[in-house]
Amino acid sequence: MTGTWGHEPVLLEEALGVWVSDPRGTYVDGTVGTGGHAEALLTRFPEARCVGLDRDPAALERAGSRLRPFGARVRLEQSDFALMEETLHRLTGAPVAGILLDLGVSSLQLDDPARGFSYFADGPLRMTLDRDAAAGATEFLAAVEEGELTKIFREFGELPRAGRIARAVVEARAQGRIRTSGELAAAIRAAGLRHPRQLSQAFQALRFAVNDELGSLDRGLEASARILPPGGRLVVISFESLMDRRVKHAFRPPRIGRPLPGVPDPLPRWTVLTPRAIRPSDSETARNPRARSARLRAAERTSHE
Repeated sequence: MTGTWGHEPVLLEEALGVWVSDPRGTYVDGTVGTGGHAEALLTRFPEARCVGLDRDPAALERAGSRLRPFGARVRLEQSDFALMEETLHRLTGAPVAGILLDLGVSSLQLDDPARGFSYFADGPLRMTLDRDAAAGATEFLAAVEEGELTKIFREFGELPRAGRIARAVVEARAQGRIRTSGELAAAIRAAGLRHPRQLSQAFQALRFAVNDELGSLDRGLEASARILPPGGRLVVISFESLMDRRVKHAFRPPRIGRPLPGVPDPLPRWTVLTPRAIRPSDSETARNPRARSARLRAAERTSHE
């Protein structure tokens, strides 16, 4: 389903299998991207409706063209899925049957040197999910303190020698602002990180910080629990282990401290539909190597608070 749109939706069949519980329902694609999952939903379920959200206006332009044949059955809005309660209240009053969050950056974003997400091609160091954001990674690196940068590389990138990496970046900054992805990669290599995986983790860490992606995910998971009625389903596709662990934790029953005699644990908000994360098939990863790290988890909203 890549076609002329340049991006193949990952785990498409698996996502549809758990996302759709009501063929006439209203569904939220919180990261609509170029519209691959939404297109499949609207094609296979002719009475379903979809609200597509995305932070990136460039993605919404492509999604709008792709989904135009579905007319009023689809609504698109530039928004962070963390703010979906407010957006849905404004766009539709219909109950939501399911929410899909396909996290991370798309191939189109990653492959565009002007977006600055990757060290593979030199370009402006932007790293913003919103293409038109006023400030990006260059401005972030110009202002962040070394201690905070160390924390970002350690916690968001899960990198050893995080302090050494932060120090190398700060030293490079002192010699002139780091303005391109190539300059950032050179500073990281100066700290001794030359393996492609480690470079990717360092870029990922900075991307998370610039876009507050983990905070957005936490808020989006909480919003989903409030929006979905009993029986509504949340499907999350993650590509980074840090995000996948957060989703897995959010679907677990809440436990606060040690259980007290005679006092029951808080009732769960979710019934897990995927005891283990669903991973792409061999045929999908052969066709789309970037799908290798994808993990899908799904849960159904319980009737409990």
